[in-house]
Amino acid sequence: MIHSLYSNKEIFLREIISNASDACDKLRFQSLTDKKLLEDDEALGIWITLDASKHSVTIRDNGIGMTHDEVIADIGTIARSGTKTFLEKMGLEKTNKDKPADSNFIGQFGVGFYSCFMVAKEVTLLTRKAGTPTREGVKWVSDGSGEYTVETVERPERGTEITISLNKDCKEYAQRYRVKNVIAKYSDHISLPIQMLKEAETDKQGKPKKAQPIEWETINQGSALWARAKKDISEEQHNSFYAALTYDPEPPALTIHNRMEGKMEYISLFYIPAKAPFDLWDREQRNGIKLYVRRIFIADDAKNLMPNYLRFVRGLVDSADLPLNVSREFLQKNRDIDKIRAASVKKILAEFKKLATNDVDKYNALWKEYGRAIKEGLIEDFENKDAIARLVRFSSTHKADDKNNGDEAQTISLDDYIKRMPMAQKAIYYVTADSHNAAKSSPHLEIFRKNDIEVLLLSDPVDEWVVGHLTEYEGKSLKSIAKGDLDMDALKGKASKQETEKKSEAMKPLVEKFKSVLADQVKDVRLSDRLVDSPSCLVADEHDLGSNMERILQAIGQDAPNAKPILEINPEHDLVKRIDADGDDADEWAKLLFDQAVLAEGASLKDPGDFVKRMNRLLAG
Repeated sequence: MIHSLYSNKEIFLREIISNASDACDKLRFQSLTDKKLLEDDEALGIWITLDASKHSVTIRDNGIGMTHDEVIADIGTIARSGTKTFLEKMGLEKTNKDKPADSNFIGQFGVGFYSCFMVAKEVTLLTRKAGTPTREGVKWVSDGSGEYTVETVERPERGTEITISLNKDCKEYAQRYRVKNVIAKYSDHISLPIQMLKEAETDKQGKPKKAQPIEWETINQGSALWARAKKDISEEQHNSFYAALTYDPEPPALTIHNRMEGKMEYISLFYIPAKAPFDLWDREQRNGIKLYVRRIFIADDAKNLMPNYLRFVRGLVDSADLPLNVSREFLQKNRDIDKIRAASVKKILAEFKKLATNDVDKYNALWKEYGRAIKEGLIEDFENKDAIARLVRFSSTHKADDKNNGDEAQTISLDDYIKRMPMAQKAIYYVTADSHNAAKSSPHLEIFRKNDIEVLLLSDPVDEWVVGHLTEYEGKSLKSIAKGDLDMDALKGKASKQETEKKSEAMKPLVEKFKSVLADQVKDVRLSDRLVDSPSCLVADEHDLGSNMERILQAIGQDAPNAKPILEINPEHDLVKRIDADGDDADEWAKLLFDQAVLAEGASLKDPGDFVKRMNRLLAG
């Protein structure tokens, strides 16, 4: 089971040390309000002991520790839950991913603890909760087969000690040089001292000298990675820190490291994962930004430091100005937190803009992962709406094949669109639909294709709200080609306008007949100047909801205004000309053309059987 989460065995040391560090951070934070938890031992740390003869490694911390019930709940539950349940906890069962997802197990010995079974034939855990009135601790032993033993033992020390008896093929991890190399690679940034016993001095024959004092030495730099200067942090160090922070083995796509000095002092270190986390669309499930105050861990998921539409950002903020006793209410109301959040958002958006300019392919890859989430910012973040609008990408009819089918990839910016607009064009045109295929096949596109006018193809559900909030860009209004009248006179010319007026007068009786037949279903019937190949289409009135928006609201259980559409018919279509010339069965044709227009919208017919019968009758003559 654990091998489905990790592929590199040495990771177990990183995970166990990270858990130990988290346990110490939690004790330090809780001791701010309860000094008794420290038990006259304020020097927090992590100690590693190796026994090459017994092929074992022991990692000990003097952090918060666990009670008997916590051991059963956090370790025992996972041990006996079996592979399927554990993978479900990690989100792997649902997503079929072969890498670990973000978890809430930090400090609870979840994923980190179970990584040791990659190298262990047996694991022994000793722990005692800080501040317990007695010196009774808990001993937990398991060989990783799904069974374990647990008992109460005498334990004077608070915190947790994990002894790993190594498999035969993993004896290297009982060697000093190997452990030091792994710690230097993955855990050098841990702010707590990680200590190992100094090597014994040897005589000329290489034998240890007698009566040597026991001395510990710190083997990590012991400084928070984010507090170092940018130039002093290598890409490999960033990747290792990111992996420890997120359990994501793939390097981040973007690293944003910033130090603010002046009236406010804080450091921010943000990472953009290369792939979207499995819970991206669960807006309540966020494990993004950690909060530190002067290197002291305060909160695991400081939601007030990042807006919801940037919920995929991972990282931390370390403030020099905030008080250590930060509460949830404090985070919600504090002006300094608001300023840090505002500055962080602007920095992230600026880095996205820089990437979009300097590395288009990389930006498009990130947009594919996070584009729909970033679009939410146009709705939620009024202050940064202009900056976000420059970042958004859409598909459009500009990238088209021989059949005039738009490319599905969202790579077209609003600036790209404006650069290609004809001089006489006043608006940025778009069409919304519930799928890309429905958008690119919309009959509303026909006149635009004929006149070689680009149209944005919007098929993400959030797009309906986007165009409701982003009504203008760079002085150009955004206009739906499926709503209201189209002001295309400047594009088509006066002659075309006069021709449309003549046809309107000639077909007035047919239009009135259609209005009478469809009075209960449509608001109006009129001749269309947007259709070329199709006989009919439905159009929403200028201020009504479009049909796609109505369907979205109904799908999420919300009431949508029952606004009737407008039926437009194409006076140039052979079918419409025939109906106008013959006059027979005009009422039946009116209903059929309406139903065809409904289907072209991607909507469902209220009575499909009636539609089939009517079509068969008319085809039979």
